[in-house]
Amino acid sequence: MSSHHIVREKQEPALLVLSIDTFDEEMLGQLLEWSPTVICTVDTAEKLNVLGIKVDWIIGDASTADLQSDVKLMPVSDDSVTSSALKYLVQNGYPSVNVVVDDFELGDFELYADKINLVVFKGKLKIYPVSSGFSKWKPANEFIELLSEPVGLETNGLEAIGGNRYKTTGDGFFTLQFEQAFLFVAEDIE
Repeated sequence: MSSHHIVREKQEPALLVLSIDTFDEEMLGQLLEWSPTVICTVDTAEKLNVLGIKVDWIIGDASTADLQSDVKLMPVSDDSVTSSALKYLVQNGYPSVNVVVDDFELGDFELYADKINLVVFKGKLKIYPVSSGFSKWKPANEFIELLSEPVGLETNGLEAIGGNRYKTTGDGFFTLQFEQAFLFVAEDIE
């Protein structure tokens, strides 16, 4: 007996590939498993094409649009490629996006943390915004890092090890309480 799943458009997180030089191909395959909308830069489009990955949108000029058929062009309308892509996804009702980067710039994502469910993958790190009261189960001695500067931070289940880095004190839930709207957290990809 087989199981068939119908994936509706925008049901799965879109995939924004800004760079993939330091990203694991197997993990990229997992992010592509349910055929998300794939948006990438001009440079990344060529690399994805070599890997046989279908691109839906290229952010930038038309010179590389002939790489694959049926590729749409997205102009860079804001200060950055990242902002242009995230603004497009928000305006077009995408509830979530996975982003692959080689370099993480917090400022590129802060404006969108409360508008779309963001998960950023940088090398072996998974980065995402959390609200105060965030709680997650992790095994003992796992590391997390707060990428935003916390205001009024209170933790439970974590031991500070310096530089906004923390280690879980035991198997179980850790909790973050803070005063601002959200913090960005980085953890190792499991």
